[in-house]
Amino acid sequence: MDYHAIDLHGKLSLISEKWSPRVVAEVNDYQVKLARIEGDFVWHRHDETDELFLVLSGEMTILFRDGEVTLREGEMYVVPRGIEHCPRAAAQCSILLLEPRGVRNTGDAGGERTAENDVWI
Repeated sequence: MDYHAIDLHGKLSLISEKWSPRVVAEVNDYQVKLARIEGDFVWHRHDETDELFLVLSGEMTILFRDGEVTLREGEMYVVPRGIEHCPRAAAQCSILLLEPRGVRNTGDAGGERTAENDVWI
């Protein structure tokens, strides 16, 4: 067995594309993903799963049809399954996501922002 820490900042330095989550670990059937975000994403929902957002650097807002939550470095929020949301970041923001293997980043919306699944760094 190879015991080593996962360097999140080092892994983030390998990501240049915005809104393209990359897998860094798996916990049972869940994937731990890193992403760089900036600008507005798409309105979408995940009917089968919750989605955890943890801000590693920067600031982001998750919009809901009836409100919003702003997350700063070190803060996290879990979007409940089935709740329509739209992540956004005014400036570059680095996040960690936790969601089941195979979940499409654009959920029910699809479109040009849909990232390839299961891409490891």
